[in-house]
Amino acid sequence: MTQAHFTVPVPKNEPYHSYASGTPQREGLKAALKRLGSTQVEIPLMIGGKDVYTGNTTPVVMPHNHQHELGIMHQAGENEVKMAIEAALEARSDWAATPWEERVAIFLKAADLLTGTWRYTINAATMLGQSKTPHQSEIEAVGELADFFRFNARYLSEVMADQPSSPEGMWNRVDYRPLEGFLFAVTPFNFTAIAANLPTSMAMCGNVVLWKPASSSIYSSYYVMRLLQEAGLPDGVINFIPGPGAEVGDPVLENPHFSGIQFTGSERTFNYLWKKISDNIESYRTYPRIVGETGGKDFIFVHSSADVRKVAVAALRGAFEYQGQKCSAASRMYVPASLWPSFKETFLNEVARIKMGDVEDFSCFMGAVIDRKAFDTIKGYIDEAKTSDEAEIIAGGGCDDSKGFFIEPTVIHTTNPAFKTMQEEIFGPVLTIFVYEDDAFDESLEICNTTSPYALTGAIFAKDRYVLKYMADKLRDAAGNFYINDKPTAAVVDQQPFGGARKSGTNDKAGSKQNMLRWLSPRAIKETFDPPVEWKYPYMD
Repeated sequence: MTQAHFTVPVPKNEPYHSYASGTPQREGLKAALKRLGSTQVEIPLMIGGKDVYTGNTTPVVMPHNHQHELGIMHQAGENEVKMAIEAALEARSDWAATPWEERVAIFLKAADLLTGTWRYTINAATMLGQSKTPHQSEIEAVGELADFFRFNARYLSEVMADQPSSPEGMWNRVDYRPLEGFLFAVTPFNFTAIAANLPTSMAMCGNVVLWKPASSSIYSSYYVMRLLQEAGLPDGVINFIPGPGAEVGDPVLENPHFSGIQFTGSERTFNYLWKKISDNIESYRTYPRIVGETGGKDFIFVHSSADVRKVAVAALRGAFEYQGQKCSAASRMYVPASLWPSFKETFLNEVARIKMGDVEDFSCFMGAVIDRKAFDTIKGYIDEAKTSDEAEIIAGGGCDDSKGFFIEPTVIHTTNPAFKTMQEEIFGPVLTIFVYEDDAFDESLEICNTTSPYALTGAIFAKDRYVLKYMADKLRDAAGNFYINDKPTAAVVDQQPFGGARKSGTNDKAGSKQNMLRWLSPRAIKETFDPPVEWKYPYMD
């Protein structure tokens, strides 16, 4: 065994390919799309390093062409969950004893594979399986995920170097241990990077993990798991168990060796998991760590001094990139009456230019929403707005599921700041705008602050510096990620640690040193070089 203090290379954010016309990267990605789209894959569970085929299968389809099957996925049940727990616990001893630098080397290698020979495969899988455009896929499935791997490795090295002071005659130090038992990662459909980061950040800290990916994004998650295997991840460290929520989650949370969960998904599901953990608290060997990021009802608040064109571009990108299926997507907007005519004209002219369709057509700005359930939910909100006396659809509103689950970029103008689509998370390409009177600026800021139960992201626009500070102070608790003169999306690892408060989650900031600390259990060690030989203290003489 080597014995030295190792330093992780200083990471830099991964640069993005543009996939512009005529570039070799564009041709490489198109070739990968053709290769993956013309074959079908059978996606197994991966438990203890072995592929497990349960026979309980469901098709994997393209959201933008739901007749095109990319393959089938096998689903886990209670028996497979028990197998995964046993495999994880069997792997724990060796993995926990593996020096941290040996662990991070695996993920640093994974980052290089991802940005090298695997780049087009992961990109194409994300585009086909989640209906992302080349840009949306590139910035997260490759760029953000590589950043997670590299920066988490650096953060872990910094944690290990964080040691206490030692007075004369003793040596104090801290041993950062993995948690006992196993951890559970429950990941969302909308970001390949988030889906991969949740289990890998925990594993990097020496923990063993059960990973339940979203069934609607199983295609890209499968390829990520294969990438990790190629990078040298030992068997049983991360066990891949897709399947129905309760059938997987309940037996996990009922096991006494369960010691923590990292979750991204709906508020309702997180509430259920938290309650289930509470119900089982007496049976656990340790108090579980609970980390979650749920929903958002993210806002853009505009002051009368703002630049109309810049606001329009931010609103369009913030609301409609990836079909609004980002927990950070702009979903409600407050515009002063003095700017409304010019903003409305500028914004609607730009929205009308958006092209929606098959993501393999690189001229498209939008693809389809993820599945029929999402389509029906979003359409329900749009239909309700169409019949309301308090709302008017001023752009879009069309929904077509004949080939893919397509919903037009939709803009609703409401006269009620508490209208349903101003309060509830829709998770689709729907932006609702409330026009406030300029002299009701303070009142409207308070409405923005109190309308939603969430506090994930928000953006303010103004030219006046005093006004910007005033707005930021008034909305201090309204968002965990706050943007000034920018759209409320696209947080970058090591630049804007991501997470929200209120009903948006525990705000443990995925992709930060703070998050890594959640998956470690410090052991303080005090060594005294010359222990006393007399028990009495001087005051006793």
